[in-house]
Amino acid sequence: MIEAPEGCRRFDVITIFPEMFAALRDFGISRRAAERGLWSLHCWNPRDFTEDLHRSVDDRPYGGGPGMVMLADPLSRAIGAARRESPASRVIYLSPQGRALDHEAVVRLAACPSLVLLCGRYEGVDQRLLDEVVDEEVSVGDLVVSGGELPAMLMMDAIIRLLPGALNDADSAVEDSFVDGLLDYPHYTRPEDRAGAKVPAVLLSGNHAAIRRWRLKQALGVTSLKRPDLLAGRVLSKEEKLLLEEFRQESRLATFREE
Repeated sequence: MIEAPEGCRRFDVITIFPEMFAALRDFGISRRAAERGLWSLHCWNPRDFTEDLHRSVDDRPYGGGPGMVMLADPLSRAIGAARRESPASRVIYLSPQGRALDHEAVVRLAACPSLVLLCGRYEGVDQRLLDEVVDEEVSVGDLVVSGGELPAMLMMDAIIRLLPGALNDADSAVEDSFVDGLLDYPHYTRPEDRAGAKVPAVLLSGNHAAIRRWRLKQALGVTSLKRPDLLAGRVLSKEEKLLLEEFRQESRLATFREE
């Protein structure tokens, strides 16, 4: 358990597999951010809140059907214990039925001083618990995984990256994909020439204005090719319209040359 200095973001995670969260606690950017006192982790295992000999957290569903359903009472007690330590927490249930987790949602959740993340397992959680205590359901995509732990870690990592001081380069979070509604532009590093594939000359020019313009053009172009839905609701500036048209003309010319 990572203890919380005053003012840091607090995550209380309800999970029967607390060991999984070592992936965030012990590695990379999130580990460094925890060491800097920017976030804290508290895992609550609902098995510790059971009242039977077998520490049961699931049972067969009413109405029949495959699989098991997580019991409301052990989860409710675990959430209650977490909220007693952090009464203002917002309770999030990781669910494929929830609102899609996008950058806007991450920014909003990053502003919350504390979150309780409920990680379901099996066929799901007794609906009565969700109706009783959950403030919001969040989905990380139109897919089903074995439990809420991986979605919870994905959400936490996205939030932690936004915390001031989490990244060694503060501009990294500002320039990430989706921050301004566009996908990221292509990146290059050494060597300059790799088997005949060369780094674009503009990136070697030292002309910062030209580099900014090239990167914006590439971001617009990549977004138009891979995620046109992101551009559909965006009001393009005059510069962005010109750059996007340039990208499309250059792409058509490159295709013509290949043919």
